[in-house]
Amino acid sequence: MLKMKVFNRLIIVLFIGLSCKTTKKKENERLPFFNSAELTPEWISKEDANYKSIHKIPNFEFINQEGNRVTQENFENKIYVADFFFTTCPGICPMLEKNMSKLQEVFKNDSEIKLLSHTVTPIKDSVSVLKEYAKENEIITSKWNLVTGNKEHIYNIARNGYFADEDFVKTGDKDAFIHTENFVLVDKEKRIRGVYNGTLAIEVERLIKHINILKKEY
Repeated sequence: MLKMKVFNRLIIVLFIGLSCKTTKKKENERLPFFNSAELTPEWISKEDANYKSIHKIPNFEFINQEGNRVTQENFENKIYVADFFFTTCPGICPMLEKNMSKLQEVFKNDSEIKLLSHTVTPIKDSVSVLKEYAKENEIITSKWNLVTGNKEHIYNIARNGYFADEDFVKTGDKDAFIHTENFVLVDKEKRIRGVYNGTLAIEVERLIKHINILKKEY
């Protein structure tokens, strides 16, 4: 009986090891897609019947820290990372800004990569407030857009476009405040290719690695 238990444990360990290797191999070769708020990764080939119906970020229109209109046209043929924040946040937002700044530095000279941060308190975060925040944090507008706009539009795209509000998935409360640590990686076809905890250095390193993997698709 003891030998059988030991044998079974060895089989489980071997299975886990092989699964990890397979996942790592997939991760290194091609990133998955995320098609729902459950954020379940799906590896879908171009030959798959579901390839054409992969979820895409819907059209949007916001105003950035320079008072300029920002739409999906600004991200045409770009890979970008999106997040949600507010300028007076004392909690996770300073860490999100720090790690977005790291992405800005790493990809500063790479015109293929852009960053997009949406305020979740648009009434308070006006263009002038965002501009001052950008100045204080040495944000490069050509690389990183801080955007404000219609609150309903921002919250709708956060929940139904980027799947960035985990609490909404659980409660369905449209009036709830969005406060998420997620960084969302979007490819040139506006499809979600990765979701990361933007407060963790190890996750940001993984995101940088994945951006470089994604670039190889184009």
